[in-house]
Amino acid sequence: MKEVLKNAEEKMAKSIAHLEETYASIRAGRANPAVLDKVTVDYYGTPTPVNQLAAVSVTEARTLTIQPWDVSVCRAIEKAIQASDIGINPQSDGKIIRMIFPPLTEDRRKEIVKEVSRMAEEAKVSVRSVRREAIDKFKAMKKNGEITEDDQSKAEKKIQDITDRRIKEIENICDKKQKQIMEI
Repeated sequence: MKEVLKNAEEKMAKSIAHLEETYASIRAGRANPAVLDKVTVDYYGTPTPVNQLAAVSVTEARTLTIQPWDVSVCRAIEKAIQASDIGINPQSDGKIIRMIFPPLTEDRRKEIVKEVSRMAEEAKVSVRSVRREAIDKFKAMKKNGEITEDDQSKAEKKIQDITDRRIKEIENICDKKQKQIMEI
């Protein structure tokens, strides 16, 4: 019985960890060097990723700075960014390229908040599914005579308490992310 509870708790923790990882990848309105991952520059006849030709860093919340190691490639990087589908025009002084990300519109923020809520709901469904599996195992154990009816009822109460705690944790994580998005 303890094995089933421990297993269920681990599965629920994994659902929450997955949600947190997914939320971490949402960079609403902030500069993110990952936007340049798919941009390649023709460097001496070889398509080369920007991050292999320059130091890419976030200098301010919405500003990405690209400092090429070889200044002669600065213009080529600028052209590659303009040709990509990023949708942001780079500004260059010949040595450093800056990309300024515009702030999010209110509508876009609301869309992202809806997506965050949807992800939280999926995590809750996953946690409830784990609870259902554990309860089914307790019923099977009772049917096979491995546990008494009292033990089954105690186990079901414990799994419900764990589920309630995990659902509350998901709601807190979701609220925190939504506030972060709306503050930007």
